[in-house]
Amino acid sequence: MVAGMEWLPGCRDESQRLQIGLLIIGDEILSGRRADKHFAHAVDVLGRRGLELAWARYVGDDAGLLVQSFRDIRATGELCFAFGGIGATPDDRTRQAIAEALGVPLVRHPGAVAEIESRFVEAAYPNRIRMAELPEGASIIPNPVSRIPGFSLGDIHCLPGFPEMAWPMLEWVLETHYPELSAAQAAQYALTIRGTPESELVPLLERMQSAHPKVRLSSLPSYLPEGGFEIELAVRGEEEAAGQAFEALKAALTDQSVAFEA
Repeated sequence: MVAGMEWLPGCRDESQRLQIGLLIIGDEILSGRRADKHFAHAVDVLGRRGLELAWARYVGDDAGLLVQSFRDIRATGELCFAFGGIGATPDDRTRQAIAEALGVPLVRHPGAVAEIESRFVEAAYPNRIRMAELPEGASIIPNPVSRIPGFSLGDIHCLPGFPEMAWPMLEWVLETHYPELSAAQAAQYALTIRGTPESELVPLLERMQSAHPKVRLSSLPSYLPEGGFEIELAVRGEEEAAGQAFEALKAALTDQSVAFEA
C-alpha cells in the first residue's frame, strides 16, 4: 500500500485485484487541437510489466466533471494515472478538483516549493509557485525536466500533460511505489472465421465463456473489401487456462461445422 492511502475513504480492500486506469485531461485533446499520446505509451509501459489497463477516461477542463471523476476513482480505490491540468493557468484545474473530491484543502507543499524555487529562484514568484499548492496529504513526484513536480494521493498519481515530462515520471512512480506490481504476460490465441455470421456464434461463445471463466473471450468482426465479414475469435488469459479454452473453442466450432483458420 502506498503511504497515505490509509486515509483515503472508499479505498480498495487489499484482497481485491488492483485495477489500473488513465484519466487524460484537457479540452485540447477533446477538441482535436492536440493528439493524445499517453494512452499508447501507458499501454506499452504497463505491458512490459505484464499489466493491462482496465479503463481510460478522457475529460475536458470542466471543474465539475473533474471533481466527479476523482470521486469515482477514489470510491473504487483504483490505481490511476492522471495526465494534464496541474499547471498554474486558469484552465489547469486538476489540483483543485482532486482536493475538492477528497475533501481536503490546497496547501503549499514544502518539497514542491523547494523544487520550484531551486529551478526559478526569484522568478518562481508570484505565479509559478502556485504549482506548489497541492492537496493536503499529497507526496510529490519528481520532474526530471522542469523540476515542477507532480503529486500522488494514495493510488492516484497526477502528472503533467507534456509527454517529455510525464513519461519518465510514470516510470518513477511504478518503480518507486509499485516495484512488485507485475504479472505474467497474458497468453493469447486467435482464429479467423469467414462465412458464418457473428450472430450464429453467440450461443456457442456464451457456453465457452461460462465454461472457462478464468479467460477472456472476444469476438472482433472486420468488414472485407471484397464484401462480407471475417471474425477473429480470441482467447486471452493465463497460459494454461487460455490454452485449454482455445482447444475447447476449436473443438466446439468443429462440432458445429464452423470452418476456421487458426
